[in-house]
Amino acid sequence: MRDVAIIGIGMLKWGELWEKSLRDLCVEASLNCLKDAGTDRIDSITIGSMTSGLFNGQEHLASLIPDYLGRHNLPAIRVESACASGGLAVKTAFIEIASGMSDYVLAIGIEKMTDVGGGDATYALATAADQEYEGFHGITFPGLYAMMAKTHMERYGTTREQLAEVAVKNHKNGSKNPNAQFPFTVTNEQVRNSVKIADPLTLLDCSPITDGAAAVLLAPADEAKRINKHPLITISGIGHATDRIALSQRKDILKLEAVEMACQGALKMAGKTISEIDFAEVHDCFTIAEIMVMEEMGLVNRGEGGKAVLDGYTSLEGRFPVNPSGGLKSKGHPVGATGVAQIYEIVDQLRGTAGERQVKNARTGLAQNMGGSGGSCVTHIMEVK
Repeated sequence: MRDVAIIGIGMLKWGELWEKSLRDLCVEASLNCLKDAGTDRIDSITIGSMTSGLFNGQEHLASLIPDYLGRHNLPAIRVESACASGGLAVKTAFIEIASGMSDYVLAIGIEKMTDVGGGDATYALATAADQEYEGFHGITFPGLYAMMAKTHMERYGTTREQLAEVAVKNHKNGSKNPNAQFPFTVTNEQVRNSVKIADPLTLLDCSPITDGAAAVLLAPADEAKRINKHPLITISGIGHATDRIALSQRKDILKLEAVEMACQGALKMAGKTISEIDFAEVHDCFTIAEIMVMEEMGLVNRGEGGKAVLDGYTSLEGRFPVNPSGGLKSKGHPVGATGVAQIYEIVDQLRGTAGERQVKNARTGLAQNMGGSGGSCVTHIMEVK
């Protein structure tokens, strides 16, 4: 199996991008990526998108995107795993290169979510839950994560202030990210007093509806050395796992088994422990999600995630920075693009080019991308060689 490097990254500013279509977003992020890589060579394309058919009435992205990139004869594939679709696209690209099938693979994540109203967007996102046993009864993802939050508070004593501090931290980081949808700071009081969505979660505990795309170009490590435009950054570990889709079917709704297994798999492949990782981008679709993911990763003991955030352990200046990009909460969450954007941030940090949000002495980073209420998870570990 060949070593695989990331030689180019591309994004654009995320938000409510009314003037740009789904294909426009893909093309812009991809061209930015190719420019960063210093090459226009692409052997194949992988595309992560959760539900472009419901948001935009457009399927068959494997034909659409190469066409509008001017590469209409290239092999391309669209993959889907709810909000983990972007991470899965990068994993798929990695496999193509590691196996020797391709030398240059462009992995794109895309979602344009604001072409429909709020009700339609809620319906589209709810398709990532169990439609017969959760969606049929009217549960939404804020409701599912609210149940997790309530249980975590009752079992471990997690406080409302601790939940809110996740949003405070991530908005502080996001205020330094030029690509973020909401690049402004918030106070703990503002988070707690914002509009209630599903008790105990308020509006500022929830990630937003977002239009956005991100792209990364992967190549064999030997090719990256030959080009020698950027520091050599390789994907040293990948983990991928699934869990029961419905919370009611799990033994414990506070146990994100897919997250634990994907993280362990990535660490094993990389030959590392969590203590050897310098920072992470994790899937903070809701504030409680970041706390629970930290615990599943083994970053802190169970029940101690909220306290760790409040104590500054995961701040940009803390012992283990989490979501220096601003996370889904501040940067935005165009669901199919999120996993690729996490990879973008890890590479930016490892290159030492993240500006005001730069993590000091970053050499190894982890990206954890989760689908639904933890029904799927893809984890990547990247390091500077």
